[in-house]
Amino acid sequence: MLQGALAGLAAGGLYAVLAVCLTLMSRLVRVVNFSQSATGMFGCYVAVWLSIHVGLPTWAATVVGIVLGTALSALLGWIISTWLAEADIGTRSAVTVAVLLLLISLSFILFGNKPQPFHPVLDGPAFTVGGVVVSQVTVVTVVLSVLIAVGCRTLLTKTSFGLELRALSERPTTAELLAIPAKPLAVAVWAVTGLLSTLVISIVAPSQSNDATSLAMLVVPASAAALLGGFRRLDLAVIGGLVLGMAQGAVAQVDSLSVVRYFLPFLVIVGLLLWSQRKEVWDVAR
Repeated sequence: MLQGALAGLAAGGLYAVLAVCLTLMSRLVRVVNFSQSATGMFGCYVAVWLSIHVGLPTWAATVVGIVLGTALSALLGWIISTWLAEADIGTRSAVTVAVLLLLISLSFILFGNKPQPFHPVLDGPAFTVGGVVVSQVTVVTVVLSVLIAVGCRTLLTKTSFGLELRALSERPTTAELLAIPAKPLAVAVWAVTGLLSTLVISIVAPSQSNDATSLAMLVVPASAAALLGGFRRLDLAVIGGLVLGMAQGAVAQVDSLSVVRYFLPFLVIVGLLLWSQRKEVWDVAR
């Protein structure tokens, strides 16, 4: 099971990065972005198409795909910041569900419904632990998730720019009265999280299930990881993503339990939601 758990770390690092992005979106722009991985998926699919049909080198096509994923996320952020600035978090989040479905449908129309032949951005082993090979993809995704979380925490707590971002989240009206550029900052948050999502998906997709639906629905395990920290704590989002990936990898090694790995994120979400409501349930029971 150790081999399975270490193999699952690659997916765990992906979940962790996406969970950090979801946490930042929730904290800073009051949105649970269900299209977080869908914009990354679409950018990566365009990159594959450019590489195969236009003949761009893999690195150049990947860069174009990352730029596209960033632009799509920024565009969505601009739309929501312009027309839904005063809407509640439920309404703003519901819009991203529509975008999720739209991007999946559009990918089927443009690229078909089969997995795409991704070219690996990273390939080969990094080192061996107890006879188990740890891939370069695993190392990069895990390190990337930790660095992003630490960097974002430092930015938000130690810099004046971070103070403006927190003001945007906690007191948006006051922030505008203080001449803080609320809309550009919000769009910037959307763009950065879109960039990170597309980047990490482009790294991991060649070694994972890479059909459009599977990549777009990576938001589910990422949400489970983010929920561990209540969509507020970056450290718990990273831990949740890594542990969930390792758990899925370990379960996949047991034939009688292998199918459970597909349902594990949903079980985690249900369990965490029930746990978060324990006080209200106990109060009613008393």
